[in-house]
Amino acid sequence: MRPERYVIPTDAAASINRAHAEGRRVIAVGTTSVRTIETAVSGEGFVLPGAGSSELFIYPGFDFKVVNGIITNFHLPKSTLLMLVSAFAGRERILAAYQSAVAEQYRFYSYGDAMFIA
Repeated sequence: MRPERYVIPTDAAASINRAHAEGRRVIAVGTTSVRTIETAVSGEGFVLPGAGSSELFIYPGFDFKVVNGIITNFHLPKSTLLMLVSAFAGRERILAAYQSAVAEQYRFYSYGDAMFIA
């Protein structure tokens, strides 16, 4: 999985930390956001502001510390990003969603092919 550069502004980290502390959902928009947030979590469970590079490879069995919802598009079969969403929602659940999308003739890899995973 390739490294991705990120920047988390102080106010964004504070908003994420406040939501997490209050037991509200933290919904990441995109897999880059998932990797960024989960990379920037301190040992105490707080998202730290700043810039960096995520080399986090998320696959089934990963213990998510902060993110508890994802908005993302459908990913290529056998890809690392398919593994990431499978880590979040379970392989069987994701594959069932893909089968449904194919049956309903969703337009994969194009604008608007998003799904919400909670």
